[in-house]
Amino acid sequence: MENFIFSANVTIPIFLVMVVGYVLRRGGMLDDHFVKVANRFNFSVTLPVLLFRDISGVDIRAVFDLKYVLFCAGASTVCFWVIWGGTKLFLKGKSMRGAFVQASFRSSAAVMGLALIENIYGASAMGPLMIIGAVPLYNIFAVVVLTFEGGQAAQENRAEKIREACVNIVKNPIIIAILAGLLAALSGVTFPVIVNKTVNSVAQMATPLALIAIGAGFEGRSALAKIKPTIAASMIKLVIQPLVFVPLAVLAGFTGEKLIGILIMLAAPATPSCYIMAKNMGNDGELTASVVVATTLLAAFTLTGWIFVLKTFGLIG
Repeated sequence: MENFIFSANVTIPIFLVMVVGYVLRRGGMLDDHFVKVANRFNFSVTLPVLLFRDISGVDIRAVFDLKYVLFCAGASTVCFWVIWGGTKLFLKGKSMRGAFVQASFRSSAAVMGLALIENIYGASAMGPLMIIGAVPLYNIFAVVVLTFEGGQAAQENRAEKIREACVNIVKNPIIIAILAGLLAALSGVTFPVIVNKTVNSVAQMATPLALIAIGAGFEGRSALAKIKPTIAASMIKLVIQPLVFVPLAVLAGFTGEKLIGILIMLAAPATPSCYIMAKNMGNDGELTASVVVATTLLAAFTLTGWIFVLKTFGLIG
């Protein structure tokens, strides 16, 4: 019972914050404009600042673990190619393939991941290291599958879309923040107290505002369409990926913060930005929205279960 309470205390408060956003939206206090602006503000400002603060504040030379970063990158890569290959074999609706693959492998690592790790360990260097290994690949792989599995219009302009996508990846605020944080950490630069306090104030807004926006963006029953592919994608995202790679991570010697980072990378809900990319690149936005909603709701239970198992076996503190 003690381990279950520990697990519930880690995950349930995060999802309750999303419930607050949902309730405020249904009560009329929040609207579509708020969700749109909040998501853009988080993506462009608060999340990059949070990542920059966490990475730049870490002694990279002391804590950097190449084996860990490569494991995160390798697991993300294997998941992507295996899911895409399986989708080509078993999913008949070609229009759904890109959306299905992206929503099945791409986690909300920057929002949900950091929130869960902070709930257990407070400030942690392993969350940023996991993001270094996985998040850039999430963006690159999503562009690849959405380009090659998109609608007819996307197919006709594939070369131009690939060029634009590559430019967008280079301009991605999260990737820029990761690189800037690494440079700051490696150079050993220190900032004045005024700057540090300002950065902290902005960074502290990232997680609660993102969770409120996710909750406010839920569309209820209208989002839960195409039930069969939604259930399949949710099972891959929340159960199958961690079932395969968490034991491999344990065999590789990862425990504690590192193991939690890997679990979040594999089993966190699909990121809401999946929907924006799917719609913009001629893919199935309805299916993507359905998977985002389903995985976010179900993760309250599956993540609690995974953390309970790891805690019971003494693999996390």
